[in-house]
Amino acid sequence: MNRIVRSRDAQNRGHSQIKGQVNNRLDEYFHDDNIREVMVNAGSQVWVERNGELDHVGTIHPDDTRAFIERTLLPLGRRIDITSPIVDARLSDGSRLCAVIPPIAVDGPCVAIRRFSARHLGLEDFTSPDIVELLQQMMHDRRNILVSGAASAGKTTLLNALCGYLATNERIITIEDIAELRLNHPHVVRLEARPASPDGNLEISTRSLVRTALRLRPDRLIVGEVRGAETLDMLSAMNTGHNGSMSTIHANSSRDALRRIESLVLQHAANWSREVVHDHVASSINAIVHVARHINGSRSVQEILFIDDTQMYEVVQDGRLICDASL
Repeated sequence: MNRIVRSRDAQNRGHSQIKGQVNNRLDEYFHDDNIREVMVNAGSQVWVERNGELDHVGTIHPDDTRAFIERTLLPLGRRIDITSPIVDARLSDGSRLCAVIPPIAVDGPCVAIRRFSARHLGLEDFTSPDIVELLQQMMHDRRNILVSGAASAGKTTLLNALCGYLATNERIITIEDIAELRLNHPHVVRLEARPASPDGNLEISTRSLVRTALRLRPDRLIVGEVRGAETLDMLSAMNTGHNGSMSTIHANSSRDALRRIESLVLQHAANWSREVVHDHVASSINAIVHVARHINGSRSVQEILFIDDTQMYEVVQDGRLICDASL
């Protein structure tokens, strides 16, 4: 039987949505602040990411896994069943849950919960003081920045750290698939996309939210991640007066990120030539900051690529400042 874990302080209350619904075998992992993710494979195999490393920590019954998923989704008004076997949801404390059940998950229900960290990470947690100074200057100069990296590299965390240097008199609008950004800023509007549901709720896409955000008088737009048609709208916003806007993208390097952005634009602006796309991207994005996760679990800024209308050049390689950083 699941047991209720009573909150002892404000931080524990933030995790009560999880704790009140997990069984005893999972409960202990939500008390450990060193655990960033909790995963269950094939309905029973429990894994955790602790201090950046994956550990297999035990097993639970598949029925408990399914019950945990359903009970966690219940307060959110979301559901998972055979007609909708995949769900991606934000919990009340900011943690992100992704769950898949059969028949899509062949070996049994699986779930991954990326926990929201109570500790705020700053730029100094990602890089050296000279590169921190460079990133601060880029924010002050209102450069349009794209943060790239692999999955779980720390893109959103770095983006959140960059937002710590936003001017307090700016109006910021964030657009995300799943709201993860936590900006410590007095003037923020947060928008979150919504998938279509079996109950008949229509999809509200990231692209439609970018267009809506442009009518809400933003000084800066922050798009959690670009991976589809919203790329074109975001670049247009960056190129039409919304300087200092930012986003993230999955890529293996800063130059790969640039190529991926161009490919996404070509997919959704088929009548544009590659030369036009290249010029449009170069006039919209001023810098790409690439973050990487290392084998020991640490995360750091590895590359910074500056872009202008006529050239592009690296100012940071392998985590080191290598040339004059004027842009």
